Amino acid sequence: MRIRFLGTAAFEGIPSLFCRCALCLKAKELGGKEIRSRTSMLLDDDLKIDFPPDTFLHMVRDGLDLERIKDLIFTHSHSDHLYAEDLVARLPGYAQSDAHPIQVYGNDAVLLRIKQTLDFNGGLQEKFVLNRLKPFERKELQTAVVVPLPASHDPIEACYVYYIEKDGKSILYGHDSGWFPEETWDWLRGKQLDLAVLECTVGKINYRQSHMNVDAVLETKQFFAENGVLKPEANIVVTHFSHNGQLSHSDLTEIFTPHGIQVAYDGMVFELP
Repeated sequence: MRIRFLGTAAFEGIPSLFCRCALCLKAKELGGKEIRSRTSMLLDDDLKIDFPPDTFLHMVRDGLDLERIKDLIFTHSHSDHLYAEDLVARLPGYAQSDAHPIQVYGNDAVLLRIKQTLDFNGGLQEKFVLNRLKPFERKELQTAVVVPLPASHDPIEACYVYYIEKDGKSILYGHDSGWFPEETWDWLRGKQLDLAVLECTVGKINYRQSHMNVDAVLETKQFFAENGVLKPEANIVVTHFSHNGQLSHSDLTEIFTPHGIQVAYDGMVFELP
């Protein structure tokens, strides 16, 4: 399985718009892996997680054919994960796209936002079919099997992290979330993952209510080890970084490499054999 980390930043991106903080200035100066767009991931070109406002950039930079997407799943409705206005570009009159509809999966807030945006422009059912997900309900997609698990992120929205089975591999897509709710930890026990994708939005800041920090990531790895969540050869990758955490890519690599955790960067391709 080929996994593309299309974007690896939190809402603000790095460098952030209008910002003159030390990290943003350093990112502008150094470029490369220090430049981070809003987070999204693509599995084998046909399963996409989230649709941020930087999707056009990802398409052009990585040479993607978005018409290969069959399933599109959403973690939650915040604008850095759901930019519904760009989904309009697939509707008749905007693009010469294929006839097949893309199957869209998410919570009520996600589906309502997409419906309101696309219904206004017409042709919703021709190009997108909306599917409501419920927590812990196993759902067979065209490309994979997913189980949405409750996240700790927005108290007025049922935000999800995802357990994904695809081509004989199992993945945890674990953001946006602070320290997981107990029922999510309980569900994960003994799952034997091939890959866990975690977030480290706030760096070393003492905060883990709606996002994770460095300590929370390391404690999550310890939980995985103590509860049989990972296969022996499994990998952990961290992503979704805010400039407010004030950690560069090299800083993050220095922190996590000794713990066997890989730091994602924009455009990184990860192969699961």
